[in-house]
Amino acid sequence: MEFRVLAIGDVTSEEGTAHLRRHLPGFKKMKGVDFTVINGENISGTGLTPQQADDLFAAGADVITLGNHTWGKMQITDYLEENRYILRPANFSPRTPGRGYGVYDLGRVQVAVMVLIGRCDLAWGREHPFTTAGRVLQAWGSDNPFTTADRLLKAGDKPTFTLVDFHAQATSEKLAMAYYLDGRVSALWGTHTHVPTADERVFPQGTGYITDLGMTGAVESVLGIRPDQSVESFLGGLPGRYRPAEGPCKAQGALFTLDSATGLCTAVERVDIR
Repeated sequence: MEFRVLAIGDVTSEEGTAHLRRHLPGFKKMKGVDFTVINGENISGTGLTPQQADDLFAAGADVITLGNHTWGKMQITDYLEENRYILRPANFSPRTPGRGYGVYDLGRVQVAVMVLIGRCDLAWGREHPFTTAGRVLQAWGSDNPFTTADRLLKAGDKPTFTLVDFHAQATSEKLAMAYYLDGRVSALWGTHTHVPTADERVFPQGTGYITDLGMTGAVESVLGIRPDQSVESFLGGLPGRYRPAEGPCKAQGALFTLDSATGLCTAVERVDIR
């Protein structure tokens, strides 16, 4: 049986959510989408509130994924504990609220979603001396996305499909992860850079892949931010809270066609909804 998964790149504003609400239902119907995963960590610029998460679910997300801005809005803390359909990176400290892996029973299939965060050129507070000491003493390596993926894939029953959102900066780290998990997961996509890549493919052992999905937000922007504010920061102006750009939006991502008989991917298509 063919199963279609739509992955949508980082939503950078409430206008991006509104764009999805207007266009996603028709797109999903046209493409026969069965399951939708949306990265929502930038709706408030850095982080999202419970209300913004609810709005993103209403716009069409089955699962919301987060990344290095998970804690940008601390109001989300309790929500992460209460709602198993929103996931923060699995390789955050186990002391943090929420979960980084979920299995969702759709009746005919079971879909697992895993969120990992990269370590190359991406700061997210992992170097706390106490947790680092504990990690070394236990030989646990809990912040390593590769060993975290191993641990989660070995735990519990095997679902029909396993999807991975790898929130990472370095292309090399994303590609290495794809080769590492090739044949063990159905699809792996990158988020975080807000720039879509033209390297969508099915890896030799059957894992669908794209280095970065892109973003959902204003077309005329610098990664979702007002161009004038971004330019001013590079000219040496005073730092300030980034403000989302306004105007017509785009929603970028990828559509993965999966085969329930193998649990693997047969096709990947880039998506740009305007």
